[in-house]
Amino acid sequence: MVFTIIIVLIVALVLVGIIVNAIQQHKNKVETERRAELSKQKSIIDNTEATLLAAEQIPISQRLIFILQRRILGAMKAAQQMGDNSSAANQRIKSAEDSLKAIDVNKPPPSEDSFQLPQSDKQVIQFIRGIKTMRALLRSEFKKGRIESRVFLGEDKLLERLQLRANVDTLIRRGETAIKNNQLGSARQCLEKAIGALAAQPNPDEFIVVRQAQLEDQLDNIEKNLKTANSRDVAKKEESERNELDELFAEKKKW
Repeated sequence: MVFTIIIVLIVALVLVGIIVNAIQQHKNKVETERRAELSKQKSIIDNTEATLLAAEQIPISQRLIFILQRRILGAMKAAQQMGDNSSAANQRIKSAEDSLKAIDVNKPPPSEDSFQLPQSDKQVIQFIRGIKTMRALLRSEFKKGRIESRVFLGEDKLLERLQLRANVDTLIRRGETAIKNNQLGSARQCLEKAIGALAAQPNPDEFIVVRQAQLEDQLDNIEKNLKTANSRDVAKKEESERNELDELFAEKKKW
């Protein structure tokens, strides 16, 4: 009888140990998932804030700013639910809510004429990278059902236009630099790429048509200059060859 009780107690202790261990593992799993989710939300906040900071140099609409600010607010509230209930976090949520209320989403977007390509290549790269990031965040919010199709298409189209102008103007600038350095072959390649980018647009507007015509005129001038330069090179080469032949077959002088 005593032996049976001992066996039962041992089995009970083993079962309790297994149950306690399972509970602890579950708690650890929940805590790990909570920390991972909290880290994810903080990453969303940091990345979106960095994108908004970069957007100060990009002529985007107030509606897009609202979408990005709302993304930050959503991540803040999600982090709060994960346990981030500090007074600083609550204050940031209040500040984000106030910022959203102050945004006029109906304000017309900036005119494309206000677009200015940054001066340095490094700034241009950051500019284009910022546009690509905003398009990716916009698409993410759309897939989550937080943006209407009409709004998404309109905002993405504006960003696509900015990206196109940045790419084309960068190629034009490089082409102009190549022309100044008398590198007509490199200039031709830049202009051909710019024309190709414009020609690939499915619904060309006045800007695209006018800019494409201007670039084709420039390209035509470069082609003419290249032909002229090639003709001169051929003439020089032929003249050099004639001189060599004349020297070779010239009558030898007698001394």
